[in-house]
Amino acid sequence: MFVDQLLLNAYYSPPVLKMTSWKISQRSDVEPFRAMDVVARASELSAAGEDVVMMCVGQPSAQAPFAARQAARERIANGPIGYTSSGGIEALRRRISQHYRERYGVDLDPARVVVTTGSSAGFMLAFLALFENGERVAIPSPGYPAYRNILKALSLQVSEIETTASDRWVVTADALEKAHGDNPISGILIANPNNPNGTMMKPDAFEQLLERAEDLGIAFISDEIYHGLTYDMPEKSALEFTDDAIVINSFSKYFCMTGWRIGWMVVPEGLIETITRLHQNLFISAPEVSQVAALHAFDGLEELEEVRKGYLQNRDFLLDALP
Repeated sequence: MFVDQLLLNAYYSPPVLKMTSWKISQRSDVEPFRAMDVVARASELSAAGEDVVMMCVGQPSAQAPFAARQAARERIANGPIGYTSSGGIEALRRRISQHYRERYGVDLDPARVVVTTGSSAGFMLAFLALFENGERVAIPSPGYPAYRNILKALSLQVSEIETTASDRWVVTADALEKAHGDNPISGILIANPNNPNGTMMKPDAFEQLLERAEDLGIAFISDEIYHGLTYDMPEKSALEFTDDAIVINSFSKYFCMTGWRIGWMVVPEGLIETITRLHQNLFISAPEVSQVAALHAFDGLEELEEVRKGYLQNRDFLLDALP
């Protein structure tokens, strides 16, 4: 049985809110993250004995690298497991900094790395650090639906910039400037590659968008969680072009660690203290076991490249068969 959005349309009905003696906030009135509704339904069917193929969330079927799992086992056995520095364990921050040097040629101060509870915490921290109540943030359409819902929950306005086939389904510098002229924009969030359509911005177009945002005084947040899983052109991090963007990444996709809930963000030097204070109060720190596993996930790159090759085979089949 395939569980997808069609099943959800048949299954999902709006929840009936139980009346209470207190008021429910308007900012909590966000749409469900429908992919997770599908996951819940799929889990029910699977528990009932159905053979379910889930195609609704970006979740690798492969395990985390062996070295990551082994390190987590050893840390639990030799425990205790406790809080860490809010920015993350120092060894992991240094290893992420090394990752940027190896993959992108970027010399990154580990102090600018903040280890987060998945990328979702990174988005919340970035939005809270950069924007005032009611300010407008641009996102692409189509785009990841949770962006819109997180922004609304934080009392921010959303400006969805429609993308077109003629522009390869990416937000262009001109489209950003037009949207800003129609309704002033305080920030823009771009996923590159984009979720859900997988479109990768050409390096020169990405650089132009970053430059235009800076010229217009628009804060830039770069979602790079699908880096490592691209094939047709080289990946470019926003950090290759500017030190002023916030970059958000995760161990969920390339590193096959969705359930470990571990990610990171790279912040401009002037935002380190602000992000740290927010992180201390909202999340304290990312889970220590997940941080230890993430550190050693970098020891499993050969395994992960084999997983990547499997994705390429699937991709080649799809690109041939789907038309």
